[in-house]
Amino acid sequence: MESIEREQKKGTTTLALVCKDGVVIAADRRAAMGYLIASKTTRKIFKISDYVAMTIAGSAADGQKLAEYLKAEMQLYRLSRDKEPSLTVAANMLSNIVFSRAKSFIPYYVQLILAGQEEDGSFAVYNLDMGGSTSKEVDYTATGSGSPMAFGVLEDDYTNNLSSQQGLDLARRALIAAIKRDLASGDGIQLVIVDGKGYREVKTEDLVYATK
Repeated sequence: MESIEREQKKGTTTLALVCKDGVVIAADRRAAMGYLIASKTTRKIFKISDYVAMTIAGSAADGQKLAEYLKAEMQLYRLSRDKEPSLTVAANMLSNIVFSRAKSFIPYYVQLILAGQEEDGSFAVYNLDMGGSTSKEVDYTATGSGSPMAFGVLEDDYTNNLSSQQGLDLARRALIAAIKRDLASGDGIQLVIVDGKGYREVKTEDLVYATK
């Protein structure tokens, strides 16, 4: 993945949505280089801590390196303060890392989502752009070339009292809509829940499909 030119690394779909008992994060597995499918097994959701996950859309190399940097910063926070950093702390850390590169006019070519649990036990998602700007979302968000299709499904079916199981079903349907219409998205779905039990991956065959 690192050998692909940045300007050719386009496409992907990632999303996150807040449920009443957690947050659901989803992404496809395809990495595209123009019209070439460069990888069918790309990981786009990263475990940052037991209660924080990050998604990447854009340059795979930049996104993977940012996940490593953020994990290191989170560990330093734990060691220096003897407490677990919250989602807001992680978002501020990541914003500073991204901005430090953006101001040199050589930015990280990524769109990022941070999702997880806040210090008060609530759940939220943050959007971060390649300049380091952050936006806290109280319901859902999506990134990448397939995001318009994903947003269509989310805006139609999302409610603020979804259970995590209902959220998983909605995330899966939103990803499928993107995969059907976006050439740069495809090759499977990665699903993650972050709730009071922490970060865990969910296999699509294990889903219990639910309605609102």
